Amino acid sequence: MTNRHHLREVAALFLRLGLTAFGGPAAHIAMMREEIVKRRKWVDDRHFLDLLGATNLIPGPNSTEMAIHLGFVRAGWAGLIVGGVCFIVPAMLMVMAIAWAYVRFGTTPEATWLLYGVKPVVIAIIVQALWGLGQKAVKGPLTAVIGLAVLILYFLGVNEIALLFAGGFVAAVVKNLRDLKKANLSGIIAPLGGLSLPIAVAAPFSVSHMFLIFLKIGAVLYGSGYVLLAFLRADFVTRLGWLTDRQLIDAIAVGQVTPGPVFTTATFIGYILGDVPGALLATIGIFLPSFVFVVISNPLIPRLRHSPGMGALLDGINIASLGLMAAVTIQLGRASFMDPLTIAIAVVTAVLLFYFRVSSTWLVMGGAVVGLLKNML
Repeated sequence: MTNRHHLREVAALFLRLGLTAFGGPAAHIAMMREEIVKRRKWVDDRHFLDLLGATNLIPGPNSTEMAIHLGFVRAGWAGLIVGGVCFIVPAMLMVMAIAWAYVRFGTTPEATWLLYGVKPVVIAIIVQALWGLGQKAVKGPLTAVIGLAVLILYFLGVNEIALLFAGGFVAAVVKNLRDLKKANLSGIIAPLGGLSLPIAVAAPFSVSHMFLIFLKIGAVLYGSGYVLLAFLRADFVTRLGWLTDRQLIDAIAVGQVTPGPVFTTATFIGYILGDVPGALLATIGIFLPSFVFVVISNPLIPRLRHSPGMGALLDGINIASLGLMAAVTIQLGRASFMDPLTIAIAVVTAVLLFYFRVSSTWLVMGGAVVGLLKNML
């Protein structure tokens, strides 16, 4: 009975987050921390950080992989599947509905009013998560310097994946100089090298071919939605000619403005190319590798934490992840604070989060209402 109860908890929480988690991976992870660490206490901050670090070691969408990890922690193997699926499905259905309208009417619904009020709320939610996680991740001068260096180097144009692994490497080297030769770092990173599927070649459209392309992307893609854009353009626009640049940009935009995983951009493209079957297969293709990677990596996390060398590596990756998260927050803030009202929304949200512990779900909905009212007035 307990397992069934836990499974229902996982399903209810991630369905709700899938419906309300706007703002991209950093915001999704912040909302998960608020609900799972602070409210429900399924895991503590240290365990949450270790899971976050593990998701950064493997390809795929970080927030979806966090949902899969956390579902497993709470409800075992069934929770692993239910957590991921419940987080993905609401966004997938919304994107399919928008794609249906797009195919028939040649445009996407206007979402500016929604984002106007939601974006400043999201910024406040991420700041709260950064504050709480940072207190656990900064364990001394070394981790503080790594986090600050990652933040600065990100804005100097250094690759985010390079920064992530560099943060872990520096922490491991400095804290474990004597044991460095015993630390088999390649044992963690090397398996990721053989995950690529055959590169697509020019061919007439087929649903199975499209599925394999999305499976390849899900298996090898690190980084942000902008990296996803590069992969999609190379395959679907340049190599195969199945999409136009305008269609691709619209697909990315829909993935950004809907709640849940940004990778549901694949759902939109799948629907344009192959209707409902195409949308379903594209979604399965791009997300399936995440489930496989979590199954493989989850049992390794306790070993990483209890090994001195690997524990230091994980500490470095954790603080580097927060440095990248902070950099993304600064970028989002520039686009979110457009006038005094958006600043006021962020301030009120921060007060409600830090002092009154109001659920982030209600705050996001409140921001959307404010945006709607402004649009009407």
